[in-house]
Amino acid sequence: MKIQASAFTDDFNDPLITIEADEEAHEEDLWFLPGPLEEEPDVLPPGPRAEPPDTAVIEDWAKAEGVHAARLARVAGSLGALDDRLLRGPEGWRHRLALIEAADLSWFAGDRVSSDRLALWISMRLSGAQDDPNALARVGWAVRRLTGGPGPKADLAAFLDRRDPENIEGSAERFEDRAGGWLDVMAAAAELHPITRACMGFHLWSLAGLGQHGDQMEAAVTASRIAASDGSGAIFAPLAMGGAGGLRVSGPPVDRLARWLEGMATSCLTAMRYLDDIESWFVRAETEMSPLSGKTPPALLATLTEWPLVSAPMAEAITGASRTAVQRNLAWMEARGLIREVTRQGRYRMWCTAN
Repeated sequence: MKIQASAFTDDFNDPLITIEADEEAHEEDLWFLPGPLEEEPDVLPPGPRAEPPDTAVIEDWAKAEGVHAARLARVAGSLGALDDRLLRGPEGWRHRLALIEAADLSWFAGDRVSSDRLALWISMRLSGAQDDPNALARVGWAVRRLTGGPGPKADLAAFLDRRDPENIEGSAERFEDRAGGWLDVMAAAAELHPITRACMGFHLWSLAGLGQHGDQMEAAVTASRIAASDGSGAIFAPLAMGGAGGLRVSGPPVDRLARWLEGMATSCLTAMRYLDDIESWFVRAETEMSPLSGKTPPALLATLTEWPLVSAPMAEAITGASRTAVQRNLAWMEARGLIREVTRQGRYRMWCTAN
Protein backbone atom coordinates (compact mmCIF):
# COMPACT_ATOMS: atom_id res chain seq x y z
CA MET A 1 0.00 0.00 0.00
CA LYS A 2 1.33 3.39 -0.98
CA ILE A 3 1.45 5.96 1.79
CA GLN A 4 0.49 9.50 0.77
CA ALA A 5 2.77 12.39 1.79
CA SER A 6 1.49 14.65 4.52
CA ALA A 7 0.07 18.00 3.38
CA PHE A 8 1.76 19.77 6.32
CA THR A 9 5.29 20.95 6.02
CA ASP A 10 7.88 19.84 8.44
CA ASP A 11 9.64 23.20 8.31
CA PHE A 12 8.63 24.87 11.58
CA ASN A 13 10.55 28.02 10.66
CA ASP A 14 8.09 28.74 7.87
CA PRO A 15 5.01 30.44 9.50
CA LEU A 16 1.58 29.81 8.12
CA ILE A 17 0.86 33.55 7.83
CA THR A 18 3.80 35.53 6.61
CA ILE A 19 2.50 39.00 5.75
CA GLU A 20 0.12 41.49 7.38
CA ALA A 21 -2.32 41.34 4.47
CA ASP A 22 -2.72 37.62 4.92
CA GLU A 23 -3.39 38.16 8.64
CA GLU A 24 -6.15 40.70 7.91
CA ALA A 25 -7.65 38.39 5.31
CA HIS A 26 -7.56 35.56 7.79
CA GLU A 27 -9.40 37.66 10.43
CA GLU A 28 -12.10 38.65 7.90
CA ASP A 29 -12.86 34.97 7.40
CA LEU A 30 -13.81 34.73 11.08
CA TRP A 31 -17.39 35.79 10.41
CA PHE A 32 -18.66 34.44 13.69
CA LEU A 33 -16.79 37.02 15.83
CA PRO A 34 -18.68 40.21 16.93
CA GLY A 35 -17.78 43.44 15.25
CA PRO A 36 -16.19 46.46 16.95
CA LEU A 37 -18.18 47.82 19.89
CA GLU A 38 -18.46 51.30 18.45
CA GLU A 39 -20.26 50.00 15.40
CA GLU A 40 -23.08 48.41 17.37
CA PRO A 41 -26.02 50.67 18.32
CA ASP A 42 -26.82 50.86 22.02
CA VAL A 43 -30.45 49.78 22.08
CA LEU A 44 -30.55 48.66 25.70
CA PRO A 45 -32.38 50.84 28.24
CA PRO A 46 -30.13 52.68 30.72
CA GLY A 47 -29.65 50.74 33.91
CA PRO A 48 -29.54 52.12 37.43
CA ARG A 49 -26.57 54.31 38.11
CA ALA A 50 -24.79 54.57 41.39
CA GLU A 51 -25.77 57.69 43.29
CA PRO A 52 -22.89 59.94 44.30
CA PRO A 53 -22.17 59.86 48.02
CA ASP A 54 -23.70 62.56 50.20
CA THR A 55 -20.25 63.95 50.91
CA ALA A 56 -19.50 64.53 47.20
CA VAL A 57 -21.02 68.01 47.46
CA ILE A 58 -18.28 69.07 49.87
CA GLU A 59 -15.78 69.32 47.02
CA ASP A 60 -17.90 72.01 45.32
CA TRP A 61 -18.01 74.06 48.51
CA ALA A 62 -14.28 73.61 49.05
CA LYS A 63 -13.68 75.06 45.58
CA ALA A 64 -16.03 77.95 46.35
CA GLU A 65 -14.14 78.62 49.57
CA GLY A 66 -10.89 78.78 47.63
CA VAL A 67 -12.35 81.28 45.16
CA HIS A 68 -13.55 83.59 47.96
CA ALA A 69 -10.67 83.04 50.39
CA ALA A 70 -9.79 86.73 50.71
CA ARG A 71 -13.39 87.81 51.26
CA LEU A 72 -13.90 84.98 53.72
CA ALA A 73 -10.91 86.18 55.74
CA ARG A 74 -12.35 89.70 55.94
CA VAL A 75 -15.77 88.46 57.07
CA ALA A 76 -14.15 86.18 59.64
CA GLY A 77 -12.26 89.21 60.95
CA SER A 78 -15.50 91.20 61.27
CA LEU A 79 -17.16 88.33 63.11
CA GLY A 80 -14.11 88.06 65.38
CA ALA A 81 -14.34 91.77 66.21
CA LEU A 82 -18.02 91.36 67.09
CA ASP A 83 -17.17 88.32 69.21
CA ASP A 84 -14.56 90.29 71.16
CA ARG A 85 -16.94 93.22 71.60
CA LEU A 86 -19.67 91.01 73.05
CA LEU A 87 -17.19 89.18 75.25
CA ARG A 88 -16.23 92.45 76.92
CA GLY A 89 -19.74 93.90 77.01
CA PRO A 90 -22.70 93.29 79.31
CA GLU A 91 -24.89 90.21 78.92
CA GLY A 92 -27.80 92.36 77.79
CA TRP A 93 -26.08 93.13 74.50
CA ARG A 94 -26.32 89.50 73.35
CA HIS A 95 -30.01 89.40 74.22
CA ARG A 96 -30.67 92.66 72.39
CA LEU A 97 -28.95 91.47 69.21
CA ALA A 98 -30.77 88.12 69.41
CA LEU A 99 -34.15 89.87 69.55
CA ILE A 100 -33.29 92.05 66.56
CA GLU A 101 -31.96 89.12 64.55
CA ALA A 102 -34.97 86.92 65.35
CA ALA A 103 -37.41 89.66 64.33
CA ASP A 104 -35.55 90.21 61.04
CA LEU A 105 -35.44 86.46 60.37
CA SER A 106 -39.20 86.26 60.93
CA TRP A 107 -39.74 88.65 58.04
CA PHE A 108 -37.43 86.58 55.86
CA ALA A 109 -39.34 83.40 56.79
CA GLY A 110 -42.71 85.02 56.13
CA ASP A 111 -43.95 85.25 59.74
CA ARG A 112 -43.41 89.03 59.96
CA VAL A 113 -43.35 89.42 63.72
CA SER A 114 -42.64 93.03 64.68
CA SER A 115 -40.18 93.92 67.40
CA ASP A 116 -42.85 95.20 69.81
CA ARG A 117 -44.98 92.06 69.47
CA LEU A 118 -41.89 89.91 69.92
CA ALA A 119 -40.82 91.80 73.03
CA LEU A 120 -44.24 91.39 74.65
CA TRP A 121 -44.36 87.70 73.77
CA ILE A 122 -40.88 86.90 75.07
CA SER A 123 -41.13 88.92 78.26
CA MET A 124 -44.76 88.37 79.30
CA ARG A 125 -46.23 85.85 76.81
CA LEU A 126 -48.72 88.46 75.66
CA SER A 127 -50.20 88.30 72.17
CA GLY A 128 -52.96 90.06 70.32
CA ALA A 129 -55.92 88.65 68.45
CA GLN A 130 -54.17 89.37 65.16
CA ASP A 131 -50.99 87.49 66.12
CA ASP A 132 -50.29 84.00 64.84
CA PRO A 133 -49.43 81.87 67.88
CA ASN A 134 -47.42 79.43 65.75
CA ALA A 135 -45.36 82.27 64.30
CA LEU A 136 -44.73 83.68 67.78
CA ALA A 137 -43.67 80.24 68.98
CA ARG A 138 -41.19 79.89 66.09
CA VAL A 139 -39.67 83.31 66.71
CA GLY A 140 -39.57 82.62 70.44
CA TRP A 141 -37.67 79.43 69.72
CA ALA A 142 -35.23 81.44 67.59
CA VAL A 143 -34.59 83.89 70.42
CA ARG A 144 -33.89 81.06 72.87
CA ARG A 145 -31.44 79.39 70.50
CA LEU A 146 -29.71 82.68 69.63
CA THR A 147 -29.17 83.59 73.27
CA GLY A 148 -27.61 80.38 74.56
CA GLY A 149 -27.84 76.68 75.10
CA PRO A 150 -26.04 73.77 73.38
CA GLY A 151 -25.40 74.10 69.68
CA PRO A 152 -26.85 71.94 66.91
CA LYS A 153 -23.82 69.66 66.67
CA ALA A 154 -24.48 68.05 70.04
CA ASP A 155 -28.08 66.98 69.38
CA LEU A 156 -29.86 68.45 66.36
CA ALA A 157 -33.24 67.03 67.34
CA ALA A 158 -33.04 68.62 70.78
CA PHE A 159 -31.78 71.88 69.27
CA LEU A 160 -34.82 72.01 66.96
CA ASP A 161 -37.27 70.69 69.56
CA ARG A 162 -38.33 68.04 67.05
CA ARG A 163 -38.71 64.32 67.76
CA ASP A 164 -40.20 61.36 65.95
CA PRO A 165 -43.66 60.40 67.23
CA GLU A 166 -43.86 57.20 69.23
CA ASN A 167 -46.42 55.66 66.85
CA ILE A 168 -44.45 56.32 63.66
CA GLU A 169 -45.02 53.78 60.88
CA GLY A 170 -42.24 51.33 60.18
CA SER A 171 -41.96 52.40 56.52
CA ALA A 172 -41.85 56.12 57.30
CA GLU A 173 -38.52 57.89 57.20
CA ARG A 174 -37.49 58.91 60.67
CA PHE A 175 -36.44 62.45 61.48
CA GLU A 176 -33.46 61.14 63.42
CA ASP A 177 -32.18 59.45 60.26
CA ARG A 178 -32.54 62.62 58.19
CA ALA A 179 -30.88 64.69 60.90
CA GLY A 180 -28.11 62.10 61.18
CA GLY A 181 -27.43 62.27 57.45
CA TRP A 182 -27.16 66.07 57.57
CA LEU A 183 -24.85 65.93 60.58
CA ASP A 184 -22.67 63.34 58.84
CA VAL A 185 -22.15 65.67 55.88
CA MET A 186 -21.36 68.56 58.21
CA ALA A 187 -18.87 66.43 60.11
CA ALA A 188 -17.21 65.36 56.86
CA ALA A 189 -16.75 69.05 56.00
CA ALA A 190 -14.82 69.74 59.19
CA GLU A 191 -11.85 71.09 57.23
CA LEU A 192 -13.96 73.91 55.79
CA HIS A 193 -14.15 77.23 57.60
CA PRO A 194 -17.15 77.42 59.98
CA ILE A 195 -18.66 80.24 57.90
CA THR A 196 -18.43 78.16 54.72
CA ARG A 197 -19.72 75.10 56.55
CA ALA A 198 -22.68 77.11 57.87
CA CYS A 199 -23.53 78.30 54.37
CA MET A 200 -23.33 74.76 53.01
CA GLY A 201 -25.52 73.42 55.81
CA PHE A 202 -28.14 76.10 55.22
CA HIS A 203 -28.41 75.26 51.52
CA LEU A 204 -28.43 71.49 52.14
CA TRP A 205 -31.21 71.77 54.74
CA SER A 206 -34.17 71.06 52.46
CA LEU A 207 -32.22 68.50 50.39
CA ALA A 208 -31.60 66.53 53.57
CA GLY A 209 -35.36 66.31 54.18
CA LEU A 210 -35.31 68.59 57.22
CA GLY A 211 -37.72 71.09 55.73
CA GLN A 212 -41.17 71.75 57.13
CA HIS A 213 -43.21 74.87 57.81
CA GLY A 214 -40.76 77.27 59.40
CA ASP A 215 -37.76 75.38 58.08
CA GLN A 216 -36.17 78.59 56.75
CA MET A 217 -36.11 79.98 60.27
CA GLU A 218 -34.70 76.74 61.64
CA ALA A 219 -32.08 76.48 58.90
CA ALA A 220 -30.94 80.10 59.35
CA VAL A 221 -30.70 79.88 63.16
CA THR A 222 -28.79 76.59 62.95
CA ALA A 223 -26.39 78.04 60.39
CA SER A 224 -25.85 81.19 62.46
CA ARG A 225 -24.83 79.08 65.45
CA ILE A 226 -22.44 76.98 63.35
CA ALA A 227 -20.80 80.06 61.83
CA ALA A 228 -19.99 81.40 65.31
CA SER A 229 -19.01 78.06 66.82
CA ASP A 230 -15.37 79.10 67.23
CA GLY A 231 -16.21 82.24 69.20
CA SER A 232 -16.68 82.79 72.92
CA GLY A 233 -18.51 86.12 72.97
CA ALA A 234 -20.83 85.98 69.98
CA ILE A 235 -23.18 83.01 70.32
CA PHE A 236 -24.46 83.45 66.77
CA ALA A 237 -23.33 85.13 63.58
CA PRO A 238 -25.84 87.76 62.38
CA LEU A 239 -27.33 86.90 59.00
CA ALA A 240 -30.42 89.06 58.57
CA MET A 241 -29.71 92.37 60.33
CA GLY A 242 -28.34 93.92 57.17
CA GLY A 243 -30.97 92.34 54.91
CA ALA A 244 -31.66 88.74 53.95
CA GLY A 245 -29.97 88.80 50.54
CA GLY A 246 -27.33 86.37 51.73
CA LEU A 247 -30.01 83.76 52.43
CA ARG A 248 -31.32 83.69 48.88
CA VAL A 249 -31.25 80.19 47.39
CA SER A 250 -30.12 80.15 43.76
CA GLY A 251 -27.02 79.45 41.69
CA PRO A 252 -23.99 77.21 42.21
CA PRO A 253 -22.09 77.08 45.52
CA VAL A 254 -19.59 79.72 44.42
CA ASP A 255 -22.42 82.25 43.92
CA ARG A 256 -24.26 81.24 47.08
CA LEU A 257 -21.14 81.63 49.19
CA ALA A 258 -20.46 85.05 47.67
CA ARG A 259 -23.93 86.29 48.64
CA TRP A 260 -23.59 84.66 52.07
CA LEU A 261 -20.32 86.46 52.78
CA GLU A 262 -21.67 89.78 51.56
CA GLY A 263 -24.80 89.46 53.69
CA MET A 264 -22.85 88.43 56.78
CA ALA A 265 -20.40 91.30 56.36
CA THR A 266 -23.28 93.79 56.21
CA SER A 267 -25.02 92.18 59.19
CA CYS A 268 -21.86 92.21 61.31
CA LEU A 269 -21.36 95.89 60.52
CA THR A 270 -25.00 96.61 61.43
CA ALA A 271 -24.62 94.71 64.72
CA MET A 272 -21.51 96.73 65.60
CA ARG A 273 -23.40 99.95 64.93
CA TYR A 274 -26.21 98.79 67.22
CA LEU A 275 -23.67 98.16 69.96
CA ASP A 276 -22.00 101.54 69.38
CA ASP A 277 -25.36 103.28 69.71
CA ILE A 278 -26.46 101.45 72.83
CA GLU A 279 -23.07 101.90 74.51
CA SER A 280 -23.00 105.65 73.89
CA TRP A 281 -26.62 105.93 75.04
CA PHE A 282 -25.90 104.00 78.23
CA VAL A 283 -22.98 106.28 79.15
CA ARG A 284 -25.11 109.39 78.59
CA ALA A 285 -28.16 108.00 80.43
CA GLU A 286 -26.10 106.76 83.37
CA THR A 287 -24.53 110.20 83.77
CA GLU A 288 -27.85 112.04 83.66
CA MET A 289 -29.60 109.58 85.99
CA SER A 290 -26.82 109.52 88.58
CA PRO A 291 -28.62 112.04 90.89
CA LEU A 292 -31.66 109.74 91.10
CA SER A 293 -31.90 107.45 94.10
CA GLY A 294 -33.36 104.01 94.51
CA LYS A 295 -33.05 100.72 92.66
CA THR A 296 -35.46 101.51 89.85
CA PRO A 297 -33.26 103.85 87.73
CA PRO A 298 -30.33 101.40 87.30
CA ALA A 299 -32.76 98.52 86.77
CA LEU A 300 -34.50 100.48 84.02
CA LEU A 301 -31.14 101.27 82.42
CA ALA A 302 -30.28 97.57 82.28
CA THR A 303 -33.73 96.72 80.89
CA LEU A 304 -33.54 99.32 78.13
CA THR A 305 -30.07 98.07 77.25
CA GLU A 306 -31.29 94.50 76.94
CA TRP A 307 -34.60 95.08 75.15
CA PRO A 308 -35.05 97.17 71.97
CA LEU A 309 -38.59 98.12 73.05
CA VAL A 310 -39.97 98.33 76.59
CA SER A 311 -43.48 98.88 77.93
CA ALA A 312 -44.41 99.81 81.49
CA PRO A 313 -45.83 96.34 82.30
CA MET A 314 -42.69 94.76 80.82
CA ALA A 315 -40.42 96.95 82.92
CA GLU A 316 -42.48 96.22 85.99
CA ALA A 317 -42.22 92.45 85.43
CA ILE A 318 -38.50 92.50 84.60
CA THR A 319 -37.27 94.93 87.28
CA GLY A 320 -39.65 93.93 90.05
CA ALA A 321 -40.39 97.60 90.78
CA SER A 322 -43.88 98.98 91.31
CA ARG A 323 -45.91 100.29 88.40
CA THR A 324 -45.85 103.78 89.89
CA ALA A 325 -42.06 103.84 90.18
CA VAL A 326 -41.62 102.51 86.67
CA GLN A 327 -43.99 105.04 85.10
CA ARG A 328 -42.45 107.92 87.07
CA ASN A 329 -38.93 107.05 85.92
CA LEU A 330 -40.00 106.46 82.33
CA ALA A 331 -41.69 109.85 82.26
CA TRP A 332 -38.55 111.43 83.70
CA MET A 333 -36.34 109.79 81.08
CA GLU A 334 -38.70 110.77 78.26
CA ALA A 335 -38.78 114.39 79.43
CA ARG A 336 -34.99 114.56 79.25
CA GLY A 337 -34.79 112.97 75.82
CA LEU A 338 -33.23 109.69 76.95
CA ILE A 339 -36.10 107.56 75.60
CA ARG A 340 -38.91 108.15 73.14
CA GLU A 341 -42.37 106.65 72.87
CA VAL A 342 -42.86 104.77 69.59
CA THR A 343 -46.49 103.59 69.62
CA ARG A 344 -48.06 107.08 69.76
CA GLN A 345 -51.14 105.90 71.57
CA GLY A 346 -52.61 106.25 75.02
CA ARG A 347 -52.63 102.57 75.92
CA TYR A 348 -50.01 99.84 75.46
CA ARG A 349 -47.27 102.41 75.05
CA MET A 350 -43.70 101.30 74.36
CA TRP A 351 -40.41 103.16 74.58
CA CYS A 352 -36.99 102.77 72.99
CA THR A 353 -33.67 104.49 73.58
CA ALA A 354 -33.27 107.91 72.00
CA ASN A 355 -29.83 107.77 70.39
